[in-house]
Amino acid sequence: MTERLAPCKVLQECMDLIDRKSRDYQNPNSRIKQSDYYPRGVASIIDIIQTKVLRIYSVLEAMEKDDKYSANFESLEDSAKDLANYAAFFVTYSRGEMQGQDGTRDFLNRTKEVE
Repeated sequence: MTERLAPCKVLQECMDLIDRKSRDYQNPNSRIKQSDYYPRGVASIIDIIQTKVLRIYSVLEAMEKDDKYSANFESLEDSAKDLANYAAFFVTYSRGEMQGQDGTRDFLNRTKEVE
């Protein structure tokens, strides 16, 4: 694979991950929609992104101090893929296109002003 196509492959892996997780988290047998996870709209998504970044720092710092350390549950690569996906969720929510999103509410999930 050429270097130019490598990021495309990673983004495809991220899309596949979204698809697999959505089958668990927004399955047809549940009333939960994706937007339900973000009660403060994009502000909730930014909170999750910040948490992911902190987890990455924590694992990196452990690796810097102990060359035998490895993450127990979520690898750095897994966390990075999650960051890419949450960035996509941020854009999707900002556009009003997230599953279950209420069109009468804005990107911060506030009631829209009537014009």
